[in-house]
Amino acid sequence: MPNPVTWFEIMGRDAGALQGFYSELFGWQLQQAGEGMNYGMLSNPDRGIGGGIGEAQGGPGHVTVYAEVDDPQAYLDKAEQLGGKTVVPVTEIPDMVTFALFSDPEGHVVGVVRAQS
Repeated sequence: MPNPVTWFEIMGRDAGALQGFYSELFGWQLQQAGEGMNYGMLSNPDRGIGGGIGEAQGGPGHVTVYAEVDDPQAYLDKAEQLGGKTVVPVTEIPDMVTFALFSDPEGHVVGVVRAQS
């Protein structure tokens, strides 16, 4: 399958409570992403995809999926040509990830993440 979904995020007002809820519900073991980040990561699962649970920044909670692509900017451009809109431009978090977010014509937000080489 080209461009598989490789990551998900569940974001809300109370990241700690959400992390506890999903850890208890599914037995997920989450590791904190780093100092000052209220973001727990489920990485390298035996089956399924990795993901993160954290605090929504300045807005309502939401769930986002991320498709792995070779060139995030090219996919933002293509999404815009097809009627979508860029929500977050290509952003690099050094030594972690390069990602971007777009909305589809109905307003659903989807992420793209650069494939690791």
